[in-house]
Amino acid sequence: MNLAVNGERLLQRLEELAEIGAIVGADGDRGSARLALTAEDGQGRDLVVKWMRDLGLDISIDGVGNVIATMPHPSGLSPVMTGSHIDTVATGGRFDGNLGVLAGLEVIESVMSAGVELDRPLAVGFFTDEEGARFPPDMLGSLVYAGGMTVEEALDIRAVDGARFGDELESIGYAGGAPSPGPAPHAFVELHIEQGPVLEVEDIQIGAVTGVQGISWTKVTLRGQSNHAGTTPMAMRKDPAAALFTIGAELQRIVERIGEPQVGTIGRVELVPNLVNVVPASATFTVDVRHTDDETLINVEREVAALIEEVEALMKG
Repeated sequence: MNLAVNGERLLQRLEELAEIGAIVGADGDRGSARLALTAEDGQGRDLVVKWMRDLGLDISIDGVGNVIATMPHPSGLSPVMTGSHIDTVATGGRFDGNLGVLAGLEVIESVMSAGVELDRPLAVGFFTDEEGARFPPDMLGSLVYAGGMTVEEALDIRAVDGARFGDELESIGYAGGAPSPGPAPHAFVELHIEQGPVLEVEDIQIGAVTGVQGISWTKVTLRGQSNHAGTTPMAMRKDPAAALFTIGAELQRIVERIGEPQVGTIGRVELVPNLVNVVPASATFTVDVRHTDDETLINVEREVAALIEEVEALMKG
C-alpha cells in the first residue's frame, strides 16, 4: 500500500498553532512565544488536544502535564510512539517542536482514515517544558516521564519569573493523574526541524541523529575596579570587560582545537555600570559548551574553568 499524509492539512495546523503567541522578529521573520505553562501554552495545548479528541484518540495527561494520545487498537500492545513539544523559547520558531507533534498526529489521522490495520497502535505526545526557558531544567517533562525526576520535585520548581511549576500547571488545567514514570512505548521516533544550517547548506532533505549533545552552562562574574575611562591608564586598570574578551577569544581557540562537534558560546553579557565612559566594576556572562561525548565535555568544562581563574588572576594583578 502506498499511503501518503495530507501535507496541506499538516501545514494548515502548523500555521494555526503558530498563531497562538505569534511574534514578528526584527528581521521580519514570524515566530511564536509560548513559554511553558503560560496562558499561551495553555491555549496551544487546548488546540492540539482538540485535534486529538476529534480523532477519537485515547488521551492521558500525567502529573506534570505531559500529554499522550493513542489510537484505539484491540491488541493491547505498547504503541509505536512519536512526538515532541509545543512550548517555545521567548523568540521561538513556528515549527520547532510543533512539527514533531503535528506530523505524528497527521500520520495517525492518515492511517485511521485509510482504514489501515496495524499490528500495534500508534501514539503521539507532547512533553511539558522541553525548552527549559521558563522552568529549569530543559526537557523537564520527558525527564519526569522517564523516571529521572519525581512529579513532586517538578511541581516545586520555581520559574525564572518566580512562579511555582505546580501552580502554573493548575492554572492552565493540565495537572493530570496518569502515572509517572510513564509506560515505555515499543519504539519512539521524533521528527524535528534542523536547528542548525548543515542540511540546508548541503542540500540534504533529512538526516538521522547519531548522538545528542551534552550541555554545560556556567554563569561567571568577574569583579574589577570601576574608574574613569578617559583618565585611568591602561596599565593601571582592573578591567573585567577586557578579561571577559580575553576569555571569549580563548574559548574560541579551545573549541577550534578540539574540532567538531565541539561548540562553545558566550551568549549573555552584563556590564556594571554599563556606561560608555566608565571602566566596568564587574562583568557577568554565560558560557555554553556542548559535545556528544561526556568525557570530552567534562574536560572542556575543566579547561574553561582554569582559563577563567587564570585570566581573573591576571586582571587583579
